[in-house]
Amino acid sequence: MDRHVPNKLFFKIGEVCEITDTQPYVLRYWESEFPALAPAKNSSGQRIYRRKDIETVLRIKQLLYEEGFTIAGAKKRLEAEAAGRGATPSSMASSPAAEAASSPAPSSPTPQSVAAQKDSAQKDATDPSEDERTRAVLLEVRQQLREMLTLLDRGDRKVD
Repeated sequence: MDRHVPNKLFFKIGEVCEITDTQPYVLRYWESEFPALAPAKNSSGQRIYRRKDIETVLRIKQLLYEEGFTIAGAKKRLEAEAAGRGATPSSMASSPAAEAASSPAPSSPTPQSVAAQKDSAQKDATDPSEDERTRAVLLEVRQQLREMLTLLDRGDRKVD
C-alpha cells in the first residue's frame, strides 16, 4: 500500500491508474460506490484527482483486496474513518494532523516555549541547508501555481 505519490496538485485518471495499479473502469465504478471518492472535472470533462483522492483509492484497494471487505463493508469502514471513529494505522503514522490532534495544545505560550522558539528560529536562519530546502519548496510551489494558472487560462479561452 505504501506507494510513492508524486508531489503534484492534480493527476489525470491515467496517472492515478499507474500509481494505484488499477484500471480506469475500476476507478469510475468506485466513484459511483464510494462518496469519499469524488474527483473534480476540468473544463473539458476530464477527471482531475488530488493527492487525497489517490490516498482514498489506495485505502479502498487495501480494504477490498488485502483485507477482504465487500463493497458495502469497505464503504462503511471509510465512512467510519472519515467520521474519526477508526483512523487507519498508516494514516495515523504519517499524518501531521493526527500527531497534532493526539498531542495536547498549550493554552498559552510559556516563557520557556517562547525562548525555545526564538532559539530554533535563530538556528534555522543560520542553517544553509534549511535555506536550500525552503528554496526548493518555494520553487515547487511556484511551478504548481503556474500549472494551475495554465489550467485556468485554458478554461477562460473556451468560455470566450
